[in-house]
Amino acid sequence: MQRRELFSFLSSSVANLTDKQNDGEKDIIVRPPYFKNSDAFDTECQDCDGVCASLCQEQIIIIGEDKTPRLDFSKRGCTYCDECAIGCPKDVLNLEDKKLIDVEVYIDQSSCLSWNGVMCFSCKDPCLEDAIDFKAMFMPEINDKCTSCGFCIGRCPANSIMLKVVS
Repeated sequence: MQRRELFSFLSSSVANLTDKQNDGEKDIIVRPPYFKNSDAFDTECQDCDGVCASLCQEQIIIIGEDKTPRLDFSKRGCTYCDECAIGCPKDVLNLEDKKLIDVEVYIDQSSCLSWNGVMCFSCKDPCLEDAIDFKAMFMPEINDKCTSCGFCIGRCPANSIMLKVVS
C-alpha cells in the first residue's frame, strides 16, 4: 500500500466516524460577515436574485432553499473582500456592519488525524492568519488570531474542524 492510499484510507475511516457522531445535530447557518440584523435575511432576501453569491470571489456564498445567503466552507474560505456587501441591492449586507464571521472554529481532537498520531498539516497550510499552532509535531490548536474565515475546514481530510455558534 502506498503512502497516499494509507492516508486516504485513514482519513475516510475517521471521517465516517465523525459523520456518525454528528448525526442528528442541526446544521449551523453561517451568514456573510456584513449584516446588522439577522432577521433582514428572512424579509429582504426573498425578492433578491442572489447578487451576493454571484459577486463572491471565492464562490462560498450559496443561496439556500429559503432564498437567504449562507457560507459554504467545503472548498474555500472568506477573504473578507467586501464584494458581497458592496453589491447587495437590499442593504442586508453593508460595509458599515463588517465584522468577523460569527462562529467559533475549533478542532475535534477525537477525530483529528494529527491528534491521533498521524502527521498531518492540512489545516495549517491554507490558514492565512497563522491561527493554527502545533504543540510538538502533533496536537493542532486554533489560536486567537483566527478570523473564522473557514479556509481550513474544507482542507481537513478527517472533517475534524468544527464550527460553534458564538453566543
